[in-house]
Amino acid sequence: MGKDIIEEVISLEETKTIVVLEGDQTGQELLEEALRVLDPEVIGLDIRLQHFDLSLENRRKTKNEVVYEAARAMKEAGYGLKAATVTPEEKGDVGSPNAILRKEIDGKVIVRTGRRIPGVRPVAGAFAPISVIRMAVGDAYGAKEWREGEGINEISYRTEAIDRKTCRAVAQYAFRHAKRTRAKVFGGPKYTVSPIYEGMLKEEMDAVSKRYPEVAYEPQLIDATYALLLNNTGDSLVIPALNRDGDCLSDMVLQLFGSIAGAESILMSFDEEFNPRVVMAEAPHGTAPTLYGKNLANPMAMILAAASLLSHLDTERATVASRAVYEATIETVKEGHRTADLGGSATTTEFTNEVIQKIQTKLEVWNNLQM
Repeated sequence: MGKDIIEEVISLEETKTIVVLEGDQTGQELLEEALRVLDPEVIGLDIRLQHFDLSLENRRKTKNEVVYEAARAMKEAGYGLKAATVTPEEKGDVGSPNAILRKEIDGKVIVRTGRRIPGVRPVAGAFAPISVIRMAVGDAYGAKEWREGEGINEISYRTEAIDRKTCRAVAQYAFRHAKRTRAKVFGGPKYTVSPIYEGMLKEEMDAVSKRYPEVAYEPQLIDATYALLLNNTGDSLVIPALNRDGDCLSDMVLQLFGSIAGAESILMSFDEEFNPRVVMAEAPHGTAPTLYGKNLANPMAMILAAASLLSHLDTERATVASRAVYEATIETVKEGHRTADLGGSATTTEFTNEVIQKIQTKLEVWNNLQM
């Protein structure tokens, strides 16, 4: 895309701020590849990047204050792009930055979408995209646990809780996402066994379905959902789920497509009307320490996370740029430019170079067709 065209586009769009949450090892390297894609010279958008160092070293140095600073910045800007980070296992260490971020931005929903990657054989009938809309808080995570008794008579207890506001956020966003992607809302909790606890999410799903009569709705119990996914006819699906159900379900769904490389993960908080207030995108994989510094890791998921974030910027140009990034990334794989995990020989930077070239070509062609 020519510089004059970029400047013209930038002048027509409000500058958005994206908070960049830097990470550890290969996670940070792949974030840097995604940031190359977000360069104004590539996508034609004047995006302001506000960086925070969430590496393990800096989290320890600041005693997690940098994580709280990043959360405050995201609440102000509304958008975040996060690299994978290391969570130390030692008790009393800095712990997980994700847990802090979720709490501080009041994150209610995690969206993970699996999609077909050209040349990668899926499992069963997983061809069309499948999105898991999962509670980000409550349920089995953060539950109060204790034990009573001794020896063979010892008993373990756990008190879990979910709230209606979170259930409503999951259900509302599931139907909105399904409408936007022309998918079917499918699955749900085990409400027959747990009509009071799990039934709360089912009540909200049923209520929202009446406000979206144009969206196909097929509620299923969670165990039936797992079974039917293995016999999927190829429909595009959106699956609302409780926190623990969604955690397990999203891991399986992403693997149904043969690789998690074609997926991204989104954390969202909402306003009183259940419109997204803060959107944080990241790749669903970890820091891959064995690949660190080798220029071999696949940047695809991190680039798709950036594409997803662009789709939430709420401008026409950002929507177009998001589409260009998605298409360019998938086409790059389809044409045989693949990293080793997908059976190719491209390096990390070579893969991103090819994606960038395709994005620029697409945007220039689309711009000329509109003139």
